[in-house]
Amino acid sequence: MVVVPESQAIVNALRSGLVPNAGLDHFATGLDALVDAVNEDLDFVAGGKGLSKWIRGEYGTGKTFAARYLCAKARERKFATSEVQISINDTPLHHLETVYRRLIEKLETAADGPNAFQAIVEGWLYQVGDEVVRLRGINEDDPGFADATEQRLEDKLADLSKRNPAFAQVLRAYHRATHEGDFATAQGLLAWIAGQPHTERSVLKAAGTKGKVDGQASLTFLAGLLQLLRQSGYAGLVVVLDEVETVQRMNAQTREKSLNALRQLMDMLANEELPGLYLVITGTRDFFEGYKGLKGLAPLYQRVQVNFSGEARFDNLKATQVRLMPFTDERLLTVGLRIRDLYPAKNPARIAERVSDAFLRGLVAQVTAGFGGKVALAPRMFLRELIDVMDRVDIHEAYDPKDHHKLELDDAKLTAEELAAKHGRPVEVATEDRAEAPEPSEGAEPAAPKRKRLDG
Repeated sequence: MVVVPESQAIVNALRSGLVPNAGLDHFATGLDALVDAVNEDLDFVAGGKGLSKWIRGEYGTGKTFAARYLCAKARERKFATSEVQISINDTPLHHLETVYRRLIEKLETAADGPNAFQAIVEGWLYQVGDEVVRLRGINEDDPGFADATEQRLEDKLADLSKRNPAFAQVLRAYHRATHEGDFATAQGLLAWIAGQPHTERSVLKAAGTKGKVDGQASLTFLAGLLQLLRQSGYAGLVVVLDEVETVQRMNAQTREKSLNALRQLMDMLANEELPGLYLVITGTRDFFEGYKGLKGLAPLYQRVQVNFSGEARFDNLKATQVRLMPFTDERLLTVGLRIRDLYPAKNPARIAERVSDAFLRGLVAQVTAGFGGKVALAPRMFLRELIDVMDRVDIHEAYDPKDHHKLELDDAKLTAEELAAKHGRPVEVATEDRAEAPEPSEGAEPAAPKRKRLDG
């Protein structure tokens, strides 16, 4: 039985057409084989290696859901995770410093939940201090404790400091500021190492550094985070780069920079410069096969290209690139049944009676028919409609969906892809004619980030 707070959070997200942040295992379907393959990858990564998995799927196959579900499973295995949604204005792929900042903002662990970066740093520093106490016999009240801890900190980050001394410098200054009770300086230093661009000079002066974390430094800082995680007992870090297909709508120069950023990450993984990183990248078929996508950079395309000419049931899920298959009527019905069972009803008997298996099967048929029989485009609207029906049944004693429910696919509520399917146009029309977007100018105010819809 799902506890009420979690079931309520799931239903609230689905009511708005969004992917829930938790509880996905209660209604995930068709992902067991992929989870098994990813678990083998994670075993390899936990041994101090780096690896990537590229997940390909069309609109409606649930790429975001799958990636978020994989993250949840990875956290159960003591991996930290972070989901970064790539977008033209808010998080452009070629601005690695921005990607790094979003990665830190979205960092999550099973123990500390979302926004876990500070807890990870403080937990690591606590372990360093504990080692000083155990190995050198210096307790926290000793005047030399701070110096001894900072020396131990330097020893544990010696290799990383050769490439980028700023990471260790700022951690050392953060520890000292915390030890001395200067929490304003400590928070400023932590924000700087997290990639935040606006830090007072007086704060950075305390660490003996200046400037901000740029693109190349951000990759070194990512290596530092991986080292902190491994030394803190975590198995590694799973990072999802979602919706990378947005690079296709950038101008040619920016697309090239974005693809080169991906190649650089792949090179660093291959060269074992990012040990403990499992990089998950999602995108559409056009991104994987189009010349505005991976084919725009041949060396990158050749690394991740997979032949999908055979039957989907024989796909090699151990390959670098895997594909998600569209929903079927039966799979959609299974999801509907599970959502009905976890719905936090005040009148559960009424829900069970009036939202019957037969009604759910009919609703699946209605919604998919509204999209020209394209089941792949139905999940988001089906789940929103189902939640709406159950809400009405739960609230109104006289409401019976057999008599009162009427499906209305309002154009204003549909995405471009759903609209194309509803009106009988090829789904690709919704995306193929978008104009190339200019590269965001430096210093421009980014657009507010959007929460991911359920369809992706």
